[in-house]
Amino acid sequence: MWSLPGRSLPGAGGYNRRVNSSTPSPSSPASAFRLLLSNDDGYFAPGLAQLADGLAGLGEITVVAPERDRSGASNSLTLDRPLSVRTAASGFQFVNGTPTDCVHLAVTGLLPVLPHMVVSGINHGSNMGDDTIYSGTVAAATEGFLLGLPAMAFSLAGKEGRHFATAAAIARQLVERALRYPLPAATLLNVNVPDIPLADVQGIEVTRLGKRHKAEGVIRASNPRGQTVYWIGAAGEAQDAGPGTDFHAVAAGRVSITPLQIDLTHAPQMGAMRDWLAA
Repeated sequence: MWSLPGRSLPGAGGYNRRVNSSTPSPSSPASAFRLLLSNDDGYFAPGLAQLADGLAGLGEITVVAPERDRSGASNSLTLDRPLSVRTAASGFQFVNGTPTDCVHLAVTGLLPVLPHMVVSGINHGSNMGDDTIYSGTVAAATEGFLLGLPAMAFSLAGKEGRHFATAAAIARQLVERALRYPLPAATLLNVNVPDIPLADVQGIEVTRLGKRHKAEGVIRASNPRGQTVYWIGAAGEAQDAGPGTDFHAVAAGRVSITPLQIDLTHAPQMGAMRDWLAA
């Protein structure tokens, strides 16, 4: 488990939310450090603004995010229509596509210079256990990782969303650490921060993903025309939430960091599959 190196919140000011406006002076050691920020809650989400403010001054910040809430979009790419990019009054750029689209566009052609790191979030709600398969927040970071960049996804693990400032402070601490001790390109971190005041956070723990029970059933309803419609049911409660899991760490007031990999091969089953084919 890691202890928190400090509990102070990010300083006010410094980032006026205009794209590429936060580059420090040439004498700063971070002057060449470029951060690409994205999310799945949309470019207008308070968590994204808090993340940008929290990372202000660490380098050149560019924000490319979806034009609307795309929670649950996972790693989907839009291939059936062209995408457009517009700029909001905040300076954030927004795309009429998925979180994966946003990072893919930014890294493969939208930005004149490649970023050094992709940071996604701060999601309103946890992304733990099985959630990571569906999460657009994790997907945005995953796309950066797949394109050869170290990436971090940050989520505020609570339904009320009271303490985005806590998650922003943790994000700053971890990105600052990455500046001092660079991460390998093949690094994808899923970070869940408890929704509590920063002073109450009990440290940072490296965890594995837990597991949820089966999701609840769909909810049947009728629209104004009397047609039957369905809402996806809520995620199941935690099933594997023992020590060492992300669920356990967050419940104990600790920040959970889970290193992720993208390899769906079930290696232990390969021998059995060869035997099955040979039978």
